Amino acid sequence: MLRNYLIGSLAAVFVVGTVVMVSTLQIPNIQFVRLILIVLISILFMLVAELITLWAQLGPIRQFFAAEYHERDELNRMYEVIHRFPGKTIYRIMGPHMLGFSLPAAGLTLWMISTEWLEFPYGYIAIAAACALLIAVMHALIEYYLTVRAVRPLLMEVRRRGKVQYGMEPSLGGRVLVSIQRKFQWSTALIGLFPLFLFFLATYIRLQYMDREFAKEYILWGVLIVILGAGFALFGSWLLIRDVRDPVAELTHEMNRIQEGDLGRRAPDLYADEFSALISGFNMMINRLEMRQERNRQLLQSYFSMLAAALDARDKYTAGHSMRVAEYSLMIGKLSGMNEEQADLLYKSALLHDIGKIGIPDEVLLKDGKLSEEEFAIIRTHPVLGENILLQIEPIDAMADFLPGVRSHHERYDGKGYPDGMEGVDIPLFGRIIAVADAFDAMTSDRPYRNGMSHEKALTILEEGKGTQWDPYFAGLFIDEWRRQQHLEKPSE
Repeated sequence: MLRNYLIGSLAAVFVVGTVVMVSTLQIPNIQFVRLILIVLISILFMLVAELITLWAQLGPIRQFFAAEYHERDELNRMYEVIHRFPGKTIYRIMGPHMLGFSLPAAGLTLWMISTEWLEFPYGYIAIAAACALLIAVMHALIEYYLTVRAVRPLLMEVRRRGKVQYGMEPSLGGRVLVSIQRKFQWSTALIGLFPLFLFFLATYIRLQYMDREFAKEYILWGVLIVILGAGFALFGSWLLIRDVRDPVAELTHEMNRIQEGDLGRRAPDLYADEFSALISGFNMMINRLEMRQERNRQLLQSYFSMLAAALDARDKYTAGHSMRVAEYSLMIGKLSGMNEEQADLLYKSALLHDIGKIGIPDEVLLKDGKLSEEEFAIIRTHPVLGENILLQIEPIDAMADFLPGVRSHHERYDGKGYPDGMEGVDIPLFGRIIAVADAFDAMTSDRPYRNGMSHEKALTILEEGKGTQWDPYFAGLFIDEWRRQQHLEKPSE
């Protein structure tokens, strides 16, 4: 950064400033020597003022890297401080850099004019100040972009320390400290205006030596040309900004949409420049994400089905029970107007509703006859056992949506169920739906100690138990839909 600054300062002051001064002014050589002396003395003032400011701005960064261990907040704060450091370059060059040079130079020049060591109008000092402002602005613009690159190793080191100490890398989290629009607007406008203003001022001084009357007329014409040039520069910068801003905004919008889980659309490829390749790669990434998401969904679905099948395999009489209960529950959920996401959660909850029976001893679970009170008490523990089993799966929140249905599918609408004795709509939604589906399949399936009853008899029992054992709304939906399907299946007479 210091190397860039020294080269930039010398280029701005000597190459641009001195060349413009020497090529524009027509004065004796001895006066040129005196002007160069003024420049050298002013550069010393400028260097002292700017290095003091730079040292102060670098202070927090130096202190940070002098320490080995940092708090997490300190890492995040320093990451932002370094990102903001290039912006301080602009203030440093427009402040101590420009004023540290211009004020001594103007003072020494006024003194030499008053002592007749220099012979040109006092107005030239104002023109020189305007030129100094233009040169400082361009120097600040160049230094800003050079400093942006110079601080990247610092950013990488802060990220490395964060990963080593906390397993995380500091980030701005998507915050925009300096917008692309502002950078492009100022950069393109200044690049267009700088040579135009500099040429206007230098030409005016040259014309003073050639024809003072024409120089006065030139001011009006020159100002008009500068205004037109400024208009073209600003309009051109606006067009360029829009051409860059629109695809960036489009990509940002699409990324926000993907972050919300919507992979259904693709970013429109409306561009013929490098943005075309960027958007094409972005859409390809979405395709891969969608394929991976579908694969993960299938694997997860297979995982749930495998658990249900493993449970049902313990007892030949209950084979397929979990799958049928899941299908019946899904039917009720869709009839109630449940969306796809909720219906999928309900289906998976129903697949796992009896997972707690894995913890029930075989002599109880597989008993041929009716259960004793003690054995039935053991069976009644399976909803809580199922919840505890799912709580062991990492991450914990992955199973959170399935816990209520697993725990509460044996609650009764009148509050006489188990394990918590909840009643009415206090029973979780999935529990109320699975209870209907579970009861119907249990009644219509064969057991060692009894044959399964007919569908119609089971429907009649469900109808009689509406509002007492089962939620009347969901039981009613299931009964009406089952009878409707049976009616459609009957051959017409």
